[in-house]
Amino acid sequence: MTASPDQDDIRASFPPYTPVPLGQGVRRITAPNPGPLTGTGTNTYLLGDGRVAVVDPGVRDARHLDAILAACDGRLGWILLTHTHPDHSPGARELAAATGAHIYSHHEVLQGPRDADFEIDQLLDEGDQLDCGDFQLRVLYTPGHAKNHLCYLNEASGDLIAGDQFMDGGTVVIAPPDGNMKDYVGSLERLKLEPIRRILPAHGNPLTPPGTVIDAVIAHRMKREALVVDGLIRFNAPVTLEALLPVVYADVPKAIHPLAARSLIAHLDKLVEDGRVSADGGTWRLLH
Repeated sequence: MTASPDQDDIRASFPPYTPVPLGQGVRRITAPNPGPLTGTGTNTYLLGDGRVAVVDPGVRDARHLDAILAACDGRLGWILLTHTHPDHSPGARELAAATGAHIYSHHEVLQGPRDADFEIDQLLDEGDQLDCGDFQLRVLYTPGHAKNHLCYLNEASGDLIAGDQFMDGGTVVIAPPDGNMKDYVGSLERLKLEPIRRILPAHGNPLTPPGTVIDAVIAHRMKREALVVDGLIRFNAPVTLEALLPVVYADVPKAIHPLAARSLIAHLDKLVEDGRVSADGGTWRLLH
């Protein structure tokens, strides 16, 4: 399948193996893994003009890792992960072996798709501070997309290295058991209270203004939740996922429905947690 001209133009602005300066001491190198779940590819961020912190080394691709090492020029000090999905963390161990830098991540271990060979040198959690010499990062625990998801906030610049909390030009998949829609929306709400001036997502371009971006993602999720409730009202009886999916995602191409089914389960799980829906033997029913 060949990408459309528009997709070709977009991907051309994210050349793999190439450091792209984004200002405020940030550079981006995009991994060569574009696709339906990764958009233009996974962004690896290099932070700092002195010693460098690398966030999300991405896939285990020799040219990508060589590009990161070349851009760091012997100054790699920290390898930070937003989470351990297979498009974010597999390159970490090779970078650590090549440089002696430690790998930092959250302690939760994923049960679904994950980097099965992942090893952590130092654990991070909510509120931890990383002193990286000429800049500091505050760690924000933001579960939802994954139960070990972290964001990193540079309070001096206002940059939020956001991982898969956001996705330029789309929305991230929330896939149980590691994804939880209630946690995801809660993480978005808490980010509204942080002094963020620019969001740097793992896929796509920087996002601004942050308040508008966050409100739009929450609104999208709540609109989809309302469609789930409307679908349950329409059936007015216990309904299976297979029956509900084309009703709730009627606006989405059928080719995307297998991915949409994961987020539908997450929406249903949230409604169960909220006490609005009951689940029994693979069927769901609206309570009130």
